[in-house]
Amino acid sequence: MKLSGRGRGCCVAGSRERAPPPRSPFVHQLRLSPLEKAKIAFMTLTLFPIRLFFAAFMMLLAWPFAFIASMGSDEQELEKPLSWWRKIVDVLLKGIMRLMWLAGGFHWINVKGRRALPAEAAILTVAPHSSYFDAIPVTMTFASIVMKAESKDIPVWGTLIKYIRPVFVSRSDQDSRRKTVEEIKRRAQSGKWPQIMIFPEGTCTNRSCLITFKPGAFIPGVPVQPVVLRYPNKLDTITWTWQGPGALEILWLTLCQLHNSVEIEFLPVYIPSEEERKNPALYASNVRRVMAEALGVSVTDYTFEDCQLALAEGQLRLPSDTCLLEFAKLVRSLGLKPENLEGDLEKYAERAMKMKKEKIDLEEFSAYLEFPISSTLESMFALFDENEYGIIDVREFVIALSVVCKPSKTLETIQLAFQLYQSEKGTILEEDLAHILKTAMGVSQINVTHLFRAVDEEEKGEITYDDFYRFAELHPHFAEDYLYSEPVGDGSGLGTSSLPAPNGICTDFSPENVEEKRQSLQKKLN
Repeated sequence: MKLSGRGRGCCVAGSRERAPPPRSPFVHQLRLSPLEKAKIAFMTLTLFPIRLFFAAFMMLLAWPFAFIASMGSDEQELEKPLSWWRKIVDVLLKGIMRLMWLAGGFHWINVKGRRALPAEAAILTVAPHSSYFDAIPVTMTFASIVMKAESKDIPVWGTLIKYIRPVFVSRSDQDSRRKTVEEIKRRAQSGKWPQIMIFPEGTCTNRSCLITFKPGAFIPGVPVQPVVLRYPNKLDTITWTWQGPGALEILWLTLCQLHNSVEIEFLPVYIPSEEERKNPALYASNVRRVMAEALGVSVTDYTFEDCQLALAEGQLRLPSDTCLLEFAKLVRSLGLKPENLEGDLEKYAERAMKMKKEKIDLEEFSAYLEFPISSTLESMFALFDENEYGIIDVREFVIALSVVCKPSKTLETIQLAFQLYQSEKGTILEEDLAHILKTAMGVSQINVTHLFRAVDEEEKGEITYDDFYRFAELHPHFAEDYLYSEPVGDGSGLGTSSLPAPNGICTDFSPENVEEKRQSLQKKLN
């Protein structure tokens, strides 16, 4: 797969060129200068422990108020509209929470625009979602949120969560998503409940773009108020993505900053058209466009599932500039359905083996995939047209599809690749291994000489899959040892979390229950 010589985009064959896709929204690069490191070292010994103590104290101080307000009430009582005395508790808790953020260095919070009344917009859609510090607008508004049911059992935090009467999502309930959407719709249309705040991206990003919005907030078909977040700080210690500094590092670095800025802008209420009411995906897309324009960023078709691909813990970790995220996006746009992907992979692999080393043009690629020629198909073809000759090696498409289909099963993809590239003797050359691995990682160039020589112990100049498998069993971290010139990750010098934790409040604030997906991801990471 090829990267444009002018950037990380992929060129379209011929004279036309596609605009390069945005950098991966799931990677946060944080590089500290020697002066910044010295400042952080000083703050760690002086300001950090004081701020941490007061922030924790304020959270503990809020607990008894929330506990008293909830005491003696059953689940049904907690889900009724606010009484007058709970409104007083609201004011006290908002003040305590504001002091907590003040202790964390957020000395002032810049609010733009006017927050709509619940009668004007029952749902607040907030983006971009990039950190657990995105809880700031939640504590300012005490709007209801969407949380997994298990959260209410967390000491201290669970009591505060229950107080704001969230919509609870149960992992054990097979019908959870439908019930969640129905509850959001019921509250939104009742006119009595507080507003519901939802982060429609469903996961944390680096704010370089807005990824695909999940439709849950838009299914009720009621007006929403878009809310955009900005963190205009010189050093971005706020962002907590799937690849980059971990949760504790972000907390430490942020509390070590003398001042942290945040801007919350309430945009005009978006009233859906009749077409948008009938089509939640269209409604979500149009609201996202409005928010992207307000932020001055692009939109991208990347999704939470792309995040899973970027983080799958096979032996080959995808670098931050991989083209495979772009490829996965095109696979979805083309219409290849996830539930049928493994069957499609087998079909395309079988056809590729019959074609051997034969290269094909765009029309033949269209016939091979059984899809008509379209701009999406042309873009996919261009990813593999390395020299812009108008022809591609379809084996590279099969390898890329295998990675997207089975991102954590590296050896299965490599075994399939060996079957595609091997000679009659069942061997491949160093050049073949280079083609296989650069395609599997979605990069333009890769040096496999060191790895090939390590596998080729008898110095025959060729290797079999059995040779590679035995080597991989003995060296499970062969990619880090033999392929990467530097650790794959954020390049910050702070290190990348080996096990990315659930990012802040991204799952909890999405009406779509993605907990099962997150569990699947964790299984891949273990």
